[in-house]
Amino acid sequence: MPSNAIDRAFTAGSNVGSEAEPTYAGALSFMRRRYSKDVAGADAVVWGIPFDAAVSNRPGSRFGPQAIRRASAIFDVDPQYPFYLDLFENMSVVDYGDCLLDYGNHQETPGRIEREAAHILSQAGFLLSLGGDHYVTWPLLKAHAAKHGPMALVQFDAHQDTWFDDDSRIDHGSFVARAARAGIIDPSRSIQIGIRTHAPEDCGIKIIYGEELEEMRASEIAAAILERTAGAKTYLTFDIDCLDPAYAPGTGTPVAGGPSSAKMLSVLRQLEGLDIVGADVVEVAPAYDHADITAIAGATVAMHYLGLLARRKAAAGRS
Repeated sequence: MPSNAIDRAFTAGSNVGSEAEPTYAGALSFMRRRYSKDVAGADAVVWGIPFDAAVSNRPGSRFGPQAIRRASAIFDVDPQYPFYLDLFENMSVVDYGDCLLDYGNHQETPGRIEREAAHILSQAGFLLSLGGDHYVTWPLLKAHAAKHGPMALVQFDAHQDTWFDDDSRIDHGSFVARAARAGIIDPSRSIQIGIRTHAPEDCGIKIIYGEELEEMRASEIAAAILERTAGAKTYLTFDIDCLDPAYAPGTGTPVAGGPSSAKMLSVLRQLEGLDIVGADVVEVAPAYDHADITAIAGATVAMHYLGLLARRKAAAGRS
């Protein structure tokens, strides 16, 4: 018999626990988490950043947070595969809504994102951001580094994003070079997975190219990530164009020859030993999607981040 619960994004009385809603109805937060600006003590906060003015090809990822939230409704209250647990039974997670940006003044965008991210991080344990194009990772990295110090970067992507610029451009292809140059990330502990393009610099970051992924098992890729990061605090960014366009057509700069969603999700599942302190999913552009393929992939990546956190919390409770 169905319960009377609906619109739990607004009506839920707690940030912990969950209850079934129709997947085709109700207010759409990420995985039906409660919308709130009060995040004090939350284990994790989900936050949308609807910005796509930095793209070099097709725009549209400003609609990514909406699409990912909509796709996440398919995750009901059953134990989430492949984690075999209700992620929210003992983990407090809030959907903070979206970052308010002035579409006519993009020079204010990085500061707004960084300040609001820092505000969230001052109260909550973990920030999961939904892009938006990959430029948004630059101010996010700055906010996380202010709290955690220099971090390892694990980047799933078809592009290196290591094009140097003068630090004033709004460009989704240069954030990695900036972060390396500023000491925000430690290149010797950082790794890029799925790269299928070339940039002038690698900034000392280890690269696993697309053709190498094709020959590697998911367990080998995960082992390479854990070896490279070597226990360092890690920021994980997943550009959805890491996946082959067959699995993620709805993105601004698709590149053929990438891995499947199944393979990359298997890699994520095996990263329990990674000390992830922040994460994002970016470049979902639903205007180019078909049957929500890309949005579902993005939502599932985000769910896997929360699954890793839930497992980590459960393990800490047993110890």
